[in-house]
Amino acid sequence: MAFPEPRPQAPELPQKLLKTLDCGQGAVRAVRFNVDGNYCLTCGSDKTLKLWNPLRGTLLRTYSGHGYEVLDAASSIDNSSLCSGGGDKTVVLWDVASGQVVRKFRGHAGKVNTVQFNEEATVILSGSIDSSIRCWDCRSRKPEPVQKLEEARDGISSVKVSDHEILVVGTTRSTQLHPPAILFTPGPITCTCFSRDGQCTLVSSLDSTLRLLDKDTGELLGEYTGHKNQQYKLDCCLNERDTHVISCSENGKVFFWDLVEGALVLALPVGSSVVQSLAYHPTEPCLLTAMGGSIQCWREEKEGGAG
Repeated sequence: MAFPEPRPQAPELPQKLLKTLDCGQGAVRAVRFNVDGNYCLTCGSDKTLKLWNPLRGTLLRTYSGHGYEVLDAASSIDNSSLCSGGGDKTVVLWDVASGQVVRKFRGHAGKVNTVQFNEEATVILSGSIDSSIRCWDCRSRKPEPVQKLEEARDGISSVKVSDHEILVVGTTRSTQLHPPAILFTPGPITCTCFSRDGQCTLVSSLDSTLRLLDKDTGELLGEYTGHKNQQYKLDCCLNERDTHVISCSENGKVFFWDLVEGALVLALPVGSSVVQSLAYHPTEPCLLTAMGGSIQCWREEKEGGAG
């Protein structure tokens, strides 16, 4: 007789608190993994950017050069450079090893909410409350951006980049793709991301709803509710296997939904205030959360209690 195929193992969710790090930089506005997930960046209201080994809980370097709070940051694919944007309207390119400012790009008329490198880390894309996206050439000495995208009708809250597309979210109700495609949702949008397979986009809006959209057609594939998001720009993402949708919440928890079924499977208690930011490891069930002036590192529950 033929035995049935074994069912694939259910994905582990990171719900064991491994470490809490007091970042010592005022309120942590954003936490971001680097490309391979070995390090993370924290953006502080005290104008600093910090590089950590989150699993060991060690601070590796502090980057000082912004004139106001740092709102977003990203690392290059080879981990040699960082970029950041902030309330001082500037975009900064950093050398990781020395901690020095390589370039400071000026041109936005308002705070810079979001920054991303392109795939080769030769260009930084920045999105601002001034409704524009600017593309800065990291190798050029020219002060002007190499391209400006000004189709948005409101401030830019989130930008994500794939190898050939840019996903843009304005604080109105549309998500734009370049090459052009516009996807509309009912509430003001605060965050977006690509699925790991590149087929879908996840958008978070201030009606306490996340929506999964087909990237090419804009078709609504799923809705996820139960968390609270009515006031703040909060992060959302998918886990490393595209099986779960994850979001911050204003009630001190991180919410996990089954991507296909839409069912809420975990409300992870983090603390008593807003979970402002999160980052999910690119290949492992590991989550970073930011609340107040600290970040928390979560891993999957392992048998025998190993963390």
